[in-house]
Amino acid sequence: MNPEKIIKNINKISKKIGREVRLMELCGTHSQTVARYGIKNILPKNIKLVSGPGCPVCVTDQSDIDIIVGLANAGISIAAYGDVLDVPGNIMSLSQARQRGARVFAVYNVAEVLKLKEKYSDIVFFGLGFETTAPATAWAIKKGIIAYSLHKLFPPAMAALLKSAKTKSTSPQPSPYKGEGDRIDGFINPGHVSAIIGTEVYKKFKAPQVVAGFEAQDVLRAIEMLLAQIVRKEKKVENEYCRVVKKEGNKKALDLINEVFEVGDAKWRGLGEIKNSGLKIRKKYQNQNAEFIYCDLIEKLRSKIIEKPSACKCGLVLQGLIEPKDCLLFKEICTPENPQGACMVSVEGACNVEYRYNNAKCKS
Repeated sequence: MNPEKIIKNINKISKKIGREVRLMELCGTHSQTVARYGIKNILPKNIKLVSGPGCPVCVTDQSDIDIIVGLANAGISIAAYGDVLDVPGNIMSLSQARQRGARVFAVYNVAEVLKLKEKYSDIVFFGLGFETTAPATAWAIKKGIIAYSLHKLFPPAMAALLKSAKTKSTSPQPSPYKGEGDRIDGFINPGHVSAIIGTEVYKKFKAPQVVAGFEAQDVLRAIEMLLAQIVRKEKKVENEYCRVVKKEGNKKALDLINEVFEVGDAKWRGLGEIKNSGLKIRKKYQNQNAEFIYCDLIEKLRSKIIEKPSACKCGLVLQGLIEPKDCLLFKEICTPENPQGACMVSVEGACNVEYRYNNAKCKS
């Protein structure tokens, strides 16, 4: 792939389209690539890139943060991936709970949780992430780890975006795609998730889509492929990341997920509750399910949740309705050192990425 040729062709195709095109990258790692290499700066003015709900920490609902913080404050040992520790709940974050004496441990993988279990037999793993991290949690559950599963399935979030009235076009310029999701002209589909689930599942979504890798050239090529689809008025799935992503996905990983988890409804920050978008631990493994073991305590915690008003616009950012800079808190009050919402906490969050790479120039 020659980046210069790709950019030249992007400019050529964009002139043929002759209207604003909004493309959504659906992976936080793609958002980092776009920002790191200043890709937005070299695109034609009518081609807009927006971030979607591609950061698993960011889409974790605030009420779920309250539950896991409540478990920690009740004296239960908690292990979680480091990114989620600073996500604020309605009362406090896991980091703040740890500062007050709760046993909260940051881990990089589930093997570390197994080691912690040797000392803290009650430890609960705060399992979150998309299909990419779900197999590791499933493996740990089979090894005897207790987990609170907030794992989510990515395709239902795409369906919610396409069906949401908020994603309908408000532009005076007509879109060739009437009906579902015509505010979003195309999707750069997540590479890591697609390595697990494959490409076939995306065919049901009637919109231009390209599964992309994570190098700058991959993202540019995905943009070029999407624009070519738009010119041809096509709505199909293409695989730019064929060196890793296969049509059928990773069967072993999918079998492991299906053995340990069953599909249920889940809450997503910004998108609300989405049916059949969560992974719940099966009854077969209920003795490793924190929701079963601590059901009475969790029910009490849920009954006491009071949503605290916030000026944070993370939910709108996750839907691609606004950019981080459109939030009044961005860079003024909300920073990585003082995050007011999940999008500023995670390194894959749109606000965190924009803050770190703002004004980056293209390096390709």
